[in-house]
Amino acid sequence: MRDFRKLAVWNKAHALAIGVYRATASFPKDEQYGVTSQLRRSASSVAANMAEGCGREGVAELARFLNISMGSASELEYHIELGRDLGFLDERSYTRLSASVTEVKRMLAAFIQKLKPDS
Repeated sequence: MRDFRKLAVWNKAHALAIGVYRATASFPKDEQYGVTSQLRRSASSVAANMAEGCGREGVAELARFLNISMGSASELEYHIELGRDLGFLDERSYTRLSASVTEVKRMLAAFIQKLKPDS
């Protein structure tokens, strides 16, 4: 069992989730159950799955949950794009969130690679 709070990638993903919550606070109220919910859910899922994986036994289980986090990060990447294209995210917020999700995905990929038995 690992302490997820000590992982640099978890800290970046947690900060990203907070950024998404703040950015979506000004979204239209009629999007509360639409793109706002999707952005928040996928953003929190990235860090939550890392935390869950750290609570599991063995490297294989951790790697499995890191891969789930990667999928959630890819979903978030799309929803950030959608938020911008719908005019809900300004260009500055879009650029900041997009860069953050890209960084988290790179860190996740490196961590997953490190956990592979051949590495």
